[in-house]
Amino acid sequence: MTATQSIRAFYDTIAEDYAERFRSAGAGTPLDRALMGAFAELVGPDGEVADLGCGPGRVTAHLASLGLRVFGLDLSASMLEIARREHPGLRFEQGSMLELDLPDGSLAGAVSWYSSIHTPRERLPDLFAEVGRVLAPGGHLLLAFQVGDGPQLLDRPFGHPVSLDFQRRRPEAVAELLERAGFTVLSRTVRVQEEDTSAKVPQACLIARR
Repeated sequence: MTATQSIRAFYDTIAEDYAERFRSAGAGTPLDRALMGAFAELVGPDGEVADLGCGPGRVTAHLASLGLRVFGLDLSASMLEIARREHPGLRFEQGSMLELDLPDGSLAGAVSWYSSIHTPRERLPDLFAEVGRVLAPGGHLLLAFQVGDGPQLLDRPFGHPVSLDFQRRRPEAVAELLERAGFTVLSRTVRVQEEDTSAKVPQACLIARR
């Protein structure tokens, strides 16, 4: 089974439980929503935005509520089924963010809200190059991930007999890779560990311009 197939199978298995577990989380914390608001203001209402790795579509829906022309993309058919069911007015498509079926320069913005965590470090330059390809000059990327070092294991989530590695990363290392890919990093935010939320480690969010 390829890495892409493993990710798809993992999220197909846990989709309904995942969507229910994070339903009350909405679009995240006040700081998360502030960063999404800043991103939306930078992008503006005219160009199209892709929410890459959209899962059940809660971030896609929040970005749409901010006035963005946004669609969601995900590997998992089960996640997309939930997204379409819960957000019927929005567009959701199946695909890989490493191989986007989009023309060069066609997007005003792209969002990777914790969806790059399954991309190995050696493939991050490929990911950033592909996102850069589909962004128009001056387009913006919003990228969120957990702070830390190296791989972690998601083992038997919600009791399902599946597991998958994910990566924690250092914001400065990710910013350097973005710069090498032709981005200018405009903002680098780290939200500290919060004991009263599901965020048990610091969370990073970068906003970069193509």
